[in-house]
Amino acid sequence: MFRNLSVEEAIMLVVGFAGQAMFTMRFLVQWLKSEISRKSVIPIAFWYFSLAGGATLFVYALWRQDPVFILGQGTGLFIYIRNLWLIYRERREQAAGMQAS
Repeated sequence: MFRNLSVEEAIMLVVGFAGQAMFTMRFLVQWLKSEISRKSVIPIAFWYFSLAGGATLFVYALWRQDPVFILGQGTGLFIYIRNLWLIYRERREQAAGMQAS
């Protein structure tokens, strides 16, 4: 995959990974905040659209065999699923608490 890269392609690959890392940081910061809060602080639709868009882009990235998009979208999918799980768990705990009352 990385064989026979021209200097321009190698530079752009580094630029692509750097750009993806910066873009991903916004998700990591939000994810860590959610972990600390033990709840998602973003509306649930955000996570469903993120999951659907991320899965679509991940398939596209695999088709393109683009390591920048594969890494970025694969990492994003984990974060989207984790936040949806936190929302599900919180709602389940709230429902159990209401039934106990």
